[in-house]
Amino acid sequence: MKPLPASPPASSKRIGVIGGNAPAPRHLRIAEEMGRLIAENGFVLVNGGMRGVMEASARGAKSAGGWVIGILPGRSAREANRFTDIAVPTGLGYLRNALVVLNSDLLVAIDGAYGTLSEIAYARIYGKEVFGIETWDVPGVTPVATAREAMERALAALRGRKR
Repeated sequence: MKPLPASPPASSKRIGVIGGNAPAPRHLRIAEEMGRLIAENGFVLVNGGMRGVMEASARGAKSAGGWVIGILPGRSAREANRFTDIAVPTGLGYLRNALVVLNSDLLVAIDGAYGTLSEIAYARIYGKEVFGIETWDVPGVTPVATAREAMERALAALRGRKR
């Protein structure tokens, strides 16, 4: 059993990364960089805990010593990818997408199909900002070109909020 890193403070901001479970290699690289940047900037990563963009972002966060929370669709914590620190089984399938959003202060969408679109919709319903990298071109998603730009925009957005 691997030791867990020191706990993040309860007040840690959380950034959600959403995206496809079978993306192109390019999107996996972007997701991994996004996860790394989230951890390097002291945030907790929240995602769906499975494969694809979720696993790549978690791998990036872990490479920088960060924390990863995975909100899982099934009923077993064993479904989570190996980079997830806290696996939250829900038994809700795609309905768990609302929980990913509600447990994030803002979100970054990378690629993605209809599951990602539903997370974007929940984010808009709950008033969460979404920065998108090569994802759905819909109202409420601010397009950005790179993970670094998404992180810069996220930092600016979070600085503007009260702690």
